[in-house]
Amino acid sequence: MASNVADPVLLTPPPDETSAPPRVARSSVVPTWVIALTPAFVAALATAVHHGMPTLQELPPTWLESVPAWKHPYPLLLDAVILASVIMAIAQTLGESVRAWVAHHAPLIAGATLLTCLWNLITAKLAWLPQPYFPGPDEVLGALIEDRSMLAISTWHSLRLLACGYLTGVLVGVSVGILIGWFRPARYWGMPALKFIGPVPATALVPLAMMLSQRSFICAALLIAFAVSFPVTMLTNSGIANVRLSYLDVARTLGAGRLYLIFRVALPAALPNIFVGLFIGLLVSFLTLVVAEGVGVKAGLGWYLVWQKGYADYAKVYASIVIISVFCSSIMTLLFKTRDYVLKWQKGVIKW
Repeated sequence: MASNVADPVLLTPPPDETSAPPRVARSSVVPTWVIALTPAFVAALATAVHHGMPTLQELPPTWLESVPAWKHPYPLLLDAVILASVIMAIAQTLGESVRAWVAHHAPLIAGATLLTCLWNLITAKLAWLPQPYFPGPDEVLGALIEDRSMLAISTWHSLRLLACGYLTGVLVGVSVGILIGWFRPARYWGMPALKFIGPVPATALVPLAMMLSQRSFICAALLIAFAVSFPVTMLTNSGIANVRLSYLDVARTLGAGRLYLIFRVALPAALPNIFVGLFIGLLVSFLTLVVAEGVGVKAGLGWYLVWQKGYADYAKVYASIVIISVFCSSIMTLLFKTRDYVLKWQKGVIKW
């Protein structure tokens, strides 16, 4: 027999949609000014380690020997971190947006400073890693300052070589991708060729590139272009081949011709895939750049790295690696900014 007792759940009155949500006890939050001063605390600790502990590594003679210890680049960098931290602590009072920026970036600066402190500790101070293969941060920063003009020239040559090779590879990749993605005969013959040739590492083609041209710059640019063209071709082909048929049907109904369908319908619809190919191609071009500059090019960051390695000057080798990292990261950031501008409706889908 059914029970006459009402379900206690049904007796509970429905929640009032207009009422405010229940308050949740908030945990204590670290003040922003404390977060802003964290890099200063870490930099002060790193300064104490640098000046308070003896240097156990046998340092090679450099221009730093004639400079007072407090004027070395690493202590000056730590002083700059302390000054920047104090400025952030003052600036965070200006508004919520500045406070949010400080709260986001200050821990990153503190973490990077702590890493340099550990680097200095296990190399120069404790000599756990031997010279000349593992110099400390003071030596690397000194090498950056000493060879700044040559590094700037090498960066310019690498940028020029990368631009020529990358743009050539993109032009070839997009063109071949459109042909294979749109025309069925081109797909029939082109896809087997891509599957056979595309996966070949560009570094394996150094002898072939040197036979095609006696000019080292052209050889290096061809190697980069080959490395870039394969991912750009495959992603362009995928984007063109998977355009929605409804887009094409509507355009044909309105009287669009073949060229209009390709360049005004299919190509814009395939742009998200094409940009993915551009990103992959750019990463591959960075990997190929160092090897490409070893085919006889007399300038560039890769050439500089190999040259200094031959002299066992590893402080300058690490200095070139730092420049390469900043160089590649800046170009990748520029490409992401371009993507966000062109594909405004997909801004933030892929973050860098």
